[in-house]
Amino acid sequence: MKNDWIFVDTPKKIKRAIDNFENTAILSIDTEYDSFRYFREILCLIQIHANETTYIFDPLGKLNLSFMGKFFNDESIVKILHAADNDIRLLKRDYQFDFHNVFDTHRAAMILGLHQLSLEKMINHFLNADLKKSKKMQRSRWDKRPLTDEQLLYAMQDVTFLPALYEEQLKQLREKGLEKNAKEAFAKISAATWQEKRIDRRGYTKIAGYYSLNSEQKELLKKLYAWRFQRAKEENRAIFMFLPDNNLLELAQNLGNIKEILPAEKFKLYGTQLERIISENRS
Repeated sequence: MKNDWIFVDTPKKIKRAIDNFENTAILSIDTEYDSFRYFREILCLIQIHANETTYIFDPLGKLNLSFMGKFFNDESIVKILHAADNDIRLLKRDYQFDFHNVFDTHRAAMILGLHQLSLEKMINHFLNADLKKSKKMQRSRWDKRPLTDEQLLYAMQDVTFLPALYEEQLKQLREKGLEKNAKEAFAKISAATWQEKRIDRRGYTKIAGYYSLNSEQKELLKKLYAWRFQRAKEENRAIFMFLPDNNLLELAQNLGNIKEILPAEKFKLYGTQLERIISENRS
């Protein structure tokens, strides 16, 4: 299996990718995004494999990637993805792309009755090949530039196996009379849209220690919980990284000790706001 790849960072390389995409019936697609550190996921890389070459595109760079929409919308080109839901949602959110003729290897495996649905397990099962994926790389800082060679090699791994995986799964779907079921499932995946994260209105009651609080403390925790959600959204930071649950509980329990509870940097940024919320809760 050839593993030629190109990091697309110039208009000339985009032209080379377009020329390749226009002469293929299959595109294998994957993305890298960070949903761990951010409130609103950040799309960090787009990998597209065509005719034995993988093109790695940088959504955080300055190049215009809107040309992809033509190919994603083209019903004559099969778009192969693994667990496509989030990839499609983010590509639609950031670029308003439409998708037609999608083949999701994750959903295909489910329809074929598999229970171990990781890409590694699937490649081993259908292709008798090994794909070694580093958990460290999966959680690496895809939002930081420059990317390392190790990151880029990790990013191109998945899509290189997808064409062969697609061929074998399609063959088995046809043999078992399941191709129509698969197409219906893929159409639903293609229609997936990104939704803004919404607050769990009862989420504060799920914080460990909630039921040990008195009524005033419970009401304060509710207000702190809503404030944290809104501020994390505004700053696009993961909620647990912005202010963890145990800090919220401590603030509700120890009304006058904000400075002792919060790290100095967070007290400097949010101390005044929190003091106001606590004061208003008392009145």
